Amino acid sequence: MPHATAPPATGHRPRWWTELPLIAVVYGLYSMGRLLVRGDVSTAVDNGLAILRFEQALYLNAEHPLNRLFTSTPALGITADFAYASLHYLVTPAILVWMFRRRSAAYRAARVWLMNSTLLGLVGFTLIPTCPPRLLDASHGFVDTMAQYSAYGWWGAGASAPRGLSGMTNQYAAMPSLHVGWSLWCGVLLWRHARHPLLRWAGIAYPLITTIVVMGTANHYFLDAVAGAAVMGLGALLTRPVMRLADRVKGRLRTAFTTVSAASEPVRSPIVSAGCKTSAGERIPGQRTSSADSPDAAADGRTADAAANDDAPAAAR
Repeated sequence: MPHATAPPATGHRPRWWTELPLIAVVYGLYSMGRLLVRGDVSTAVDNGLAILRFEQALYLNAEHPLNRLFTSTPALGITADFAYASLHYLVTPAILVWMFRRRSAAYRAARVWLMNSTLLGLVGFTLIPTCPPRLLDASHGFVDTMAQYSAYGWWGAGASAPRGLSGMTNQYAAMPSLHVGWSLWCGVLLWRHARHPLLRWAGIAYPLITTIVVMGTANHYFLDAVAGAAVMGLGALLTRPVMRLADRVKGRLRTAFTTVSAASEPVRSPIVSAGCKTSAGERIPGQRTSSADSPDAAADGRTADAAANDDAPAAAR
């Protein structure tokens, strides 16, 4: 996804004291919005069953065998539950910090890409509230592994949230899967910007493992994962336009602020001479002089003095 990861032609190094509040505000708005856009349970269940029937019509049924494997094998199920409940909170911020510190030229585009896709995911939660497989009736063949293994982790039986806080999360925000979307974002950045081969291969493995985990724990359908990847693709395409719009808005705000600051400064009267003074006897060109100061008056004065000296008695000379 070159549009979202290529470094911009111009720009300045991002500052942590501006980036950190921005990310915190956007994530806070996303979390509150995700909680507030809960749809009714019947609509969410209908949407979940519709996705399940559509997958069956396409002969897609990876969820059931993976879920049975995780349910029957505690080592896999518990590990997958820990991964589902924690990795997206750890790996995604770690990649963001790594890009900020080591790949600052491409950081802004990566951050805008992540924010675009996250907000698009919120739109999906609003328009399509979806019941995950684990919350469907048991007759559909799914087992909630996080409830089964809740004694081994910090999460409760109700959700991947900490015990007692299941009511503080939207359990019907399954379409699209941002677990898969964020892992794909991490994978692309590792593949494009990491130098060590192991890190680049980790960029391939991480989104694939995440997709298996979300289906095996019965938290998402396969089409939820596909929708998560699609949301990331659309977010990548919108990265450059959003950056250009942000630059345009910042430019106009900066111009308006400069204009207001200039208008608020007091107007000072100009000093024509710029503080310079004429020396004694110097005359400014074009300046009118009095008769006492004119050259002719000075010459007449010298002639009169000479005549007076000539008429004086010799004894006085």
